[in-house]
Amino acid sequence: MSSVKELVERGCLTSIPSKFVLAQNTNDLMLLEEEEEEEEEEEEIPIIDFSHFSGSAKQAAKVIQDIGYACQQWGFFMLINHGLSENLVDEMLKVSQSFFELSEDEKREYTGKSLFDPVRYGTSFNVSVDKTLFWRDHLKVQVHPNFNAPLKPNKFREFSQEYCKRARDIAGELLKGISSSLGLEENYINKEMEVEFGSQLLLINLYPPCPQPEVAMGMPPHSDHGLLTLLVQNEENGLQVLHNHKWVLIKPLANSILVNTGDHMEILTNGKYKSVLHRAMVNNRATRISVGTAHGPPLERIVSPSKALVDTEISPAAYRGIKYREYIELQQSNVLNGKSCLGRVRVDVSL
Repeated sequence: MSSVKELVERGCLTSIPSKFVLAQNTNDLMLLEEEEEEEEEEEEIPIIDFSHFSGSAKQAAKVIQDIGYACQQWGFFMLINHGLSENLVDEMLKVSQSFFELSEDEKREYTGKSLFDPVRYGTSFNVSVDKTLFWRDHLKVQVHPNFNAPLKPNKFREFSQEYCKRARDIAGELLKGISSSLGLEENYINKEMEVEFGSQLLLINLYPPCPQPEVAMGMPPHSDHGLLTLLVQNEENGLQVLHNHKWVLIKPLANSILVNTGDHMEILTNGKYKSVLHRAMVNNRATRISVGTAHGPPLERIVSPSKALVDTEISPAAYRGIKYREYIELQQSNVLNGKSCLGRVRVDVSL
């Protein structure tokens, strides 16, 4: 299977291979049933000032309230003044780009045979099950609790290790704010989910320019596994979030981090904070690259609704417990279709 980047660089494409063309009459979430009603909306996602965590008591209380609003109403927010240096982010984006500029033979050394291989390179989402291929190349690296990295390019290990450590620190602090916003002790989620020993996945996406962006997609509507995802990107926009039945194009502020809640935050909070559908669109102008880190519990940890947020009379457990590893296997080995994976662990509380 050729990478999308290789396909683009072979020559001047005026159209894309049929395997990348989305079916126009699909009934699943690839294009969404309500597409005709869901035009792009010029709304802006909430902005959270990370520096306020260490500000006055009034500032800290306000930012916790804002986080609660963002998690409950959007599932996404933009983090500013986060302390992650602009230089480190730039270098991380550069070494990520450099990986995809390696020869195809060098990159294929990392073609994953197993879902939990330490370093995996690929195209689309899962080419063995995808009905339509997505206009995307990617690199997935397991970076915690054990750090891994490809041998090339030079400096990838150095910058990715520092970047992922800083992202992990930020995620831990955000989880404190989320715990507090739920009325729980601030370290509740970190302790309950054993985040210190938890899973962190580095996911780098490359979306080359597409000659027919109107019939292709970088990634279909989906939600993320895990508790939180932190994402930075280059100057090319393309991420859209579903909010109030409208697709909202995210336009990140300079030196900001996009944060979104994952499926396991929804399970843990018993649905109070929900994971949210988002998708990656492509363009015919330039390459978009994004660097995400997904933060979750240890792979063997069973995640179920928090007892502190379950009431057998008012809000009974709406999800069954599932081992984090098993959930990832379930999601990654099937066609990516909205929140269908989360639906498999949802309990019908009306019975």
